[in-house]
Amino acid sequence: MTVAFRTCPLCEATCGLTITTDGPDVLSVRGDPDDVGSHGFLCPKGVALGDLHHDPDRLTTPLVRRDGVLVPATFDEAYAEIEARLPPLLAGHGRNAVAVYLGNPNSHDHAATLYGPVLIRALGTDQRYSASTVDQMPKQVASALMFGTGLSIAIPDVDHTQFLLVLGANPLVSNGSLFTAPDMPGRLRALRRRGGRLVVVDPRRTRTARAADEHLTIRPGADALLLAAMAQTLFADGLVVSSLPHVSGVEEVREAVASFPPEVVAQGCGVPASTIRRLAHELAAAPSAAVYGRIGTCTTAHGTVASWLVDVLNTLTGNLDRPGGVLFPAAAAGGANTAGPHGSGRGVRIPGSRRTRVRGLPSALGEFPVAALAEEIDTPGADRVRALITVAGNPALSTPNSARLEAALGQLDFMVSVDAYLNETTRHADVVLPAPSPLTRGHYDIVFAQFAARNVARWSPPVFPADPARPGDGEMLLRLAAIAAGTTAEALDDAVTLTAAAAAVADPCSPVHGRDPAELVAALGSRRGADRLLDLLLRTGPYGDGFGADPDGLTLDVLAAAPHGVDLGPLQPRLPDVLRTPSGTVELAPPVIIADAERLHDLLGASDGPVLVGRRDLRSNNSWMHNLPAMVRGADRCTLHVNPVDAAALGLVDGDRARVTSRVGSVEAPVTITDDIRPGVVSLPHGWGHATHAGTVAAAHPGVNSNLLTDELVIDPLSGNAALNAIPVTVTATGEPAASTPPREPAVSGDRVGGFGRTT
Repeated sequence: MTVAFRTCPLCEATCGLTITTDGPDVLSVRGDPDDVGSHGFLCPKGVALGDLHHDPDRLTTPLVRRDGVLVPATFDEAYAEIEARLPPLLAGHGRNAVAVYLGNPNSHDHAATLYGPVLIRALGTDQRYSASTVDQMPKQVASALMFGTGLSIAIPDVDHTQFLLVLGANPLVSNGSLFTAPDMPGRLRALRRRGGRLVVVDPRRTRTARAADEHLTIRPGADALLLAAMAQTLFADGLVVSSLPHVSGVEEVREAVASFPPEVVAQGCGVPASTIRRLAHELAAAPSAAVYGRIGTCTTAHGTVASWLVDVLNTLTGNLDRPGGVLFPAAAAGGANTAGPHGSGRGVRIPGSRRTRVRGLPSALGEFPVAALAEEIDTPGADRVRALITVAGNPALSTPNSARLEAALGQLDFMVSVDAYLNETTRHADVVLPAPSPLTRGHYDIVFAQFAARNVARWSPPVFPADPARPGDGEMLLRLAAIAAGTTAEALDDAVTLTAAAAAVADPCSPVHGRDPAELVAALGSRRGADRLLDLLLRTGPYGDGFGADPDGLTLDVLAAAPHGVDLGPLQPRLPDVLRTPSGTVELAPPVIIADAERLHDLLGASDGPVLVGRRDLRSNNSWMHNLPAMVRGADRCTLHVNPVDAAALGLVDGDRARVTSRVGSVEAPVTITDDIRPGVVSLPHGWGHATHAGTVAAAHPGVNSNLLTDELVIDPLSGNAALNAIPVTVTATGEPAASTPPREPAVSGDRVGGFGRTT
């Protein structure tokens, strides 16, 4: 038996794990008590990492479509098929004839993070899509406009704050989102122990809401109204802090929210005016406070305005860039807000200059709304999308009006997928390249370090040696990029590394400024691929050794010698250096957001629904985890939550089936009657609908796909994000009882505090 230490790659918490193996078998997965970030905490997803590694339904060989059927093939045969079909298609129909969709598992894999953009550049296509426009683009757009880059997101200093206001987020289940903070249960208990206060705003009594000091059941989609009224109260009642250094646009914000006092918005948001006013006063009076909004605030038609108002409140109360408020991480592998001249920059252009072919929707931070992908494929025209490459994504389940997209996939001339499973999306591909097990590759969290509640750096070597006959994710993406660019993967990798080194030496603020890029590449030694690039980023990052400039600085070798990670300390104030805005200030009133805020008046006369919202489950991560027995055991979780008042009016009985219908589709689901949801609101979880999944466990627990109800025509206009919440629906009883389900079993033996456990 051997013991390995690594970071969990299954959600944003990035917990440290202790994995015990016997030869090729995983015997146990526990929390690593010595991990610098999580200190022994883990959730049921981490425990199931061994099951994921051993899942017999995982793809182990490429699949190539022959005579309409996907059959096993060698990697050489798979690449030959791609080389025979992709370059001629690009040559005959143009670069925009191929689209790319990147799913969120790419963010959990440093090789995919580094080489996904390489593939897109090699293809030369404007047709770039990702899971970002399903759940997070509004926050990135608002942050980019205010602070200068899309990853400059202000993170709650949860370990020191005295007042935490959470909107549309359920961190006790999600483990944090755009907020990497392992052991949220422990952190929230510590908040309460030091006399702090937790307030949750959500139409559902979530697990986090049940743990809160106060829960406000807001009308879905109206978070921006509540936030605007709180901002108006701060101005009207003289609660805005007197000094706001490095901030511009305060008066413009005052004017923008002036028409949204609590008395005006109360009906539209479903929260009493007196409560709104009190909440604003409590926020302003707290010794330190942080406002945090996530999925519920982003996945609406007003997502960017709501995301902007979250940081407007943080700023007006003096809690931006202060301990106990919200702070900006400084990631060890660098980023846009640690490189280049500090304190100012080019900022971003929103809306982007590129437009989709059919609806003319603008790009945001380099990509198009995924809500437009189906029409870009199925609408006739010379410039339509004819080929699609998906990487670790399942858009046939996760995107708006997914029935239309799945039908469109069948109209493609060519499709390539890189994935671990034959699922609802990849079954349409002509070539499927099998993603390796997470335990056979190294791991470093390039993305989630940008959102960390504490600056740490952790490198995990592979637990098991990789099969030399099976390329890793980065190698497959490089090979695809090389085919598109007409070169070799080795030559492309060298060019990418040299380009990254050249960018570092050109940066006047870099410790390697002015040096020879080739010298740096040579100093990286014998490493190749993603690990070589990662080492370069670490060594030229804010804590790096600068290739000798700081002998005590970070390198990949230093991290490899620290299996529990390196603690780089708590978050620190970073204004004004963190800014990359043209003005060199926090631009509190971006003109495009101020203009879009006028649409909030449309919410003032909102009807009582019914509307549909989503929900998350501790044992799910979108659609990834449903082929593992431990993640689907117990009672059916894919049920329609209905308030008792609505159930009585609709003639619904607990356990019966109901039909839910929107403009674009209809689904049937078993009913769970619960007062955990606001009247006029119903809820279905996201990520189910596995009727066509090739995995035996997922197919046996299909659930229903909530995105059959999501309208691709309703998006947040600035970010292009899909409106997955507050969907107008009708609900009717079918008169049929639901199939019986076994009693719910514990997710993990020895669980404590809402399904989370600390095992050592």
